[in-house]
Amino acid sequence: MTVQSTAPAARTQRAAGPRRKAVLTPLTRRQYVTTAIVAFVALIAAWSAITASQLVQPLFLPSPLAVVQKLGEQAANGELWSDVGVSTYRVMVGYLASSIFAIPIGLLCGSIPRVEAAIEPIMDFIRYMPVVAFVPLTILWVGTDDSQKFLIIFLGTFFQQVLMFADAVRRVPMAFRNLGATLGLSRARSLMRIVFPSALPLIWDALRISLGWAWTWLVVAELVAATEGMGYRITQAQRFLETDLIIGYVIVLGLLGLVFDQIMRGLGRQFFRYLKGRP
Repeated sequence: MTVQSTAPAARTQRAAGPRRKAVLTPLTRRQYVTTAIVAFVALIAAWSAITASQLVQPLFLPSPLAVVQKLGEQAANGELWSDVGVSTYRVMVGYLASSIFAIPIGLLCGSIPRVEAAIEPIMDFIRYMPVVAFVPLTILWVGTDDSQKFLIIFLGTFFQQVLMFADAVRRVPMAFRNLGATLGLSRARSLMRIVFPSALPLIWDALRISLGWAWTWLVVAELVAATEGMGYRITQAQRFLETDLIIGYVIVLGLLGLVFDQIMRGLGRQFFRYLKGRP
């Protein structure tokens, strides 16, 4: 009886053939951009609806129009452009200094076990320390000029970068690492000619991600003894309850981060066109 009851089901399954697996097709560039724009428009529409319904007082959440008007005033008097220029300069100096030091250390840490044992625990230990707690120390070490801002951004990105770069190097296939010895290359030349180029796409992705962290630490860097910059302007607006200015500058910070992120993405697609999935 069991054989007779299961045989028709088996014949039905064979007749139907194998089930098709759902395949997720990637979006085209146009579809991606359109979806992103629709999402931003929906977010602004929700914001406008909340402020228009007066569910929240303007002191706590001003309307998009009020924010745009405030940014227009800042642009007209020149403060917005000055703050953007100063903050961008501080972010890029601190970020580039961190990257220049972190790349070779991460390369050595990811490829030489003894260096990894000596450095990685220290990096893990320090990266959990809050950077905000270092603000008084950085003032004692380097003063209150731009060097202190550079140092805060450096501390906020360096230790994370070392670990991410080391992980990128460790993901290089072992066959590639041994190729240098097969060709008779020294360890240093093997690292520079084989391991580093192989890990470079992942290192580039880590650089793109850590650039976002640098922008995040900008506000902390400009909290103390600053007279201009995005973080300074946000702090001043907080004192006078200028919520529209705070939200406006936060949006500008987000737009700047998005622009730099897209630039890094575009450069990565150009630099690593040989990789599958990077047209």
